[in-house]
Amino acid sequence: VQLQASGGGLVRARGSLRLSCAASGRTFAGYLMGWFRQAPGKERDFVGFISRSGSSTFYAASVKGRFTISRDNAKKIVYLEMSSLKPGDTAVYYCAASPRVTDSPNEYDYWGQGTLVTVSS
Repeated sequence: VQLQASGGGLVRARGSLRLSCAASGRTFAGYLMGWFRQAPGKERDFVGFISRSGSSTFYAASVKGRFTISRDNAKKIVYLEMSSLKPGDTAVYYCAASPRVTDSPNEYDYWGQGTLVTVSS
């Protein structure tokens, strides 16, 4: 599976942004899809994931209630809708695919290249 994230940019605090992650390969629906982020000088942090069917999601406490993950298996795209953005959300955001239900980046086999989100105060 090859992944390409897009949609990052500069947004003001309390604004919204939608990231997309397009996948290639026939087995997209067989993978749990996760989003991670990495701020400058910090480790890569888990944001959330969505199940293979899209019926269930799980989020980090820091984004729960503000971020929403969805997927379209027919189009092979996963989305990260972000609202009520804060300067602390500034980071490079990555999508990733895993055959397991996990929030550990070490268990994701495929990664997109990342897209930068900058939230200004």
